[in-house]
Amino acid sequence: MPTYSLPELPYDYAALEPAISGRIMELHHGKHHQAYVTGANTALDKLAEARESGDFANVNKLEKDLAFNLGGHVNHSIFWTNMGPARELRPEGELAAALDDAFGSFEQFQAHFTATAVGVQGSGWSVLAWDSLGQRPIIVQLFDQQGNLPVGLVPLLMLDVWEHAYYLDYLNVRVDYITAFWTVVDWENVAARFERARTATAGLITL
Repeated sequence: MPTYSLPELPYDYAALEPAISGRIMELHHGKHHQAYVTGANTALDKLAEARESGDFANVNKLEKDLAFNLGGHVNHSIFWTNMGPARELRPEGELAAALDDAFGSFEQFQAHFTATAVGVQGSGWSVLAWDSLGQRPIIVQLFDQQGNLPVGLVPLLMLDVWEHAYYLDYLNVRVDYITAFWTVVDWENVAARFERARTATAGLITL
């Protein structure tokens, strides 16, 4: 079976400066994200060993390890592509219309997403996601790398608010990091994710 691997960034480490420094990007991508990749592969190997031996005494721990580390791998893989240098400051087209419809306006969406990110207690993420059942965008908090998300959501825009994502640049002032994040959002990437999610999940979940 194939193993997980660290994806290459679609830009240089320093490309998001001054919003996010090259030093943070280098550590965040090369160290933190790599650790999640390694952890997910290790958990899968140990689960395979458990199946072969028939010894499932540690299955609960291994499943939690897999959820946490694979969550970290998936989340960061999306996060890197959600950003880019010299981007438009707001979406256009169908995504813009969907945000207006769901949240009232882009400004109200942005304020809601920001408040959600600021309000994460401890470590986690603010996520704009496509709700497959409701067929609409929603904003949710993600605790750590894997908690508090209902099944059926497709991530569109993710903001990492773990302290390792910003502390070297912004110390403990998370709101300044979030404000800077809006200047590097790649709305073309978010729009492409939105279109794929909307098309792929139409009629997928039925009651």
